[in-house]
Amino acid sequence: MREPIVVPNHSNNDANSRALAILRIGVGIFFLIFGQYKVFGTQFTLHGGFQFWINRFLEQGGAYPFMAPILRGFVLPHATPIAFLVAYSELAIGLALTFGMLVRPASAGGLIFMLTMLFSSDYPGASAPAWQYFGASLSHSVFALCFLVFLLGRSAEVWSVPAARAQHSNY
Repeated sequence: MREPIVVPNHSNNDANSRALAILRIGVGIFFLIFGQYKVFGTQFTLHGGFQFWINRFLEQGGAYPFMAPILRGFVLPHATPIAFLVAYSELAIGLALTFGMLVRPASAGGLIFMLTMLFSSDYPGASAPAWQYFGASLSHSVFALCFLVFLLGRSAEVWSVPAARAQHSNY
């Protein structure tokens, strides 16, 4: 008589959880880097760094046509508070993802932020072929896809503060 085949519980699920955690932590570190210089320095928030980028998006035609009036009429007149919102949001997203805490809310915010950035700066032009829309958006669409995966998945199951706390409480 043959013995039954036993599939260990930790095979693919553990490998997938670890891979997703590596991606989550990597994206978190990127956002820590993006946010820390903005929060701990003043060039971006108080000395025109944010306005420089918004004006550059508008002048170089990087903003999608529906987004340009929003950038001119709302974002630029409120540039300093929005610059602080961007800076602290990037830092908060980075902390949340790196430590695996509040991953879903951070990912929802990150997804909205990446879509806003995509529509503000990645317009390839009205006569561009369809593939150029995707090519122009790579710097933001890849992060948007990561945030979508973190939002839908369970990337904080391993290598996170909540997972460590749960494991510690089991002992």
